Amino acid sequence: MKAGFVNIFGKPNAGKSTLLNALLGEKLAIVSSKVQTTRHRIKGFLTEPGQYQIIFSDTPGIIEPKYKLHQKMMGSVKNALEDADVALLMVDAKDSKEENHELFSSLRLKVPCVVVINKTDAVKPAALEEVKAFFAAQPYAKQVITISALKQSNLDELKNAIIHFLPEGDPFYNDEDLTDLPTKFFVGEMVREKVFLLFGDEIPYHTAVLVNEFKEKDTLIKIQADIIVQRESQKAILIGEKGSMIKQIGSAAREDIEAFLQQKVFLQLFIKVRPKWRDNDQQLKEYGYH
Repeated sequence: MKAGFVNIFGKPNAGKSTLLNALLGEKLAIVSSKVQTTRHRIKGFLTEPGQYQIIFSDTPGIIEPKYKLHQKMMGSVKNALEDADVALLMVDAKDSKEENHELFSSLRLKVPCVVVINKTDAVKPAALEEVKAFFAAQPYAKQVITISALKQSNLDELKNAIIHFLPEGDPFYNDEDLTDLPTKFFVGEMVREKVFLLFGDEIPYHTAVLVNEFKEKDTLIKIQADIIVQRESQKAILIGEKGSMIKQIGSAAREDIEAFLQQKVFLQLFIKVRPKWRDNDQQLKEYGYH
């Protein structure tokens, strides 16, 4: 039996969350084309009883912190660096080789590292070979594997490499467990994802979601959540003309939540203004950023 922590690191938008979802066959991590969509460390478990248990961690894209929120996000990355048994160093095939190399070198990992070159369908074969050769020559790379997380290509080779480097040991979680995070967390993330998908560049980064109520009734689950913003002008945009935008957020989020919970949901959303919440320790703790 093999078991261990396999943590995914990389720059924003390398495709870490898409890879986690593809490997698990379940959507645990929210996804958008915007950077910094992932703010928490999200663990997902892939278990083959009697053979292996892989505890994957999707981590926030590594950035230079500008707010206390960013500091909390990078704290999640630091924790993942400390408990990794295997590290997946993920790079967008179109991105700068040198910048990613500098980043991966700075992590100073002492565990087996697999460089995962993602989005291979977006570059020409010759360019891909150049990227592959570059990382294969680096001292931290035990193996280099090219994939497309979105198209789920070459994931079996990646999984086999992970199992090869995984230490022997007993499983940490029950065979049927998929994650250690509460359902409320994923509900809040699904609401936040809709804000990222429906609005422009600025608003998603000023937004948090707080799930206040999660009540299971006979026929449905009643959920009430607040979408937190920093300014009244942002609140007006999220509500939209005659409530059109908040209805759109709620409708799209409810659809995903019902699919996730396999039950009917009554979802009630409110917009709350909390100036400078991204730099307020108490509010960050309330919104789940410990």
